[in-house]
Amino acid sequence: MFIRLTTEQQELIIADIQRFFYNQRDEDITEFEAERVFEFIKENIAPYIYNAAISDAKYVVDSQLSAIEDELVALERPIKIK
Repeated sequence: MFIRLTTEQQELIIADIQRFFYNQRDEDITEFEAERVFEFIKENIAPYIYNAAISDAKYVVDSQLSAIEDELVALERPIKIK
């Protein structure tokens, strides 16, 4: 999965993972171990979340496009046939 994150974002995520393990499992994990968890999430879980986000965005765009099409149809003028 191609995800671009800044170094700062990655460091924050790694720290969040370490904090999660400590708070939820009372387990200290190393930065390396947290990076491995992060890599697993990126490779195996992130695609599902990404695809759901794309689906949500598509729904919003489709809804807006439909509304625009309705507005354009409302602007049409009838043509009198002689």
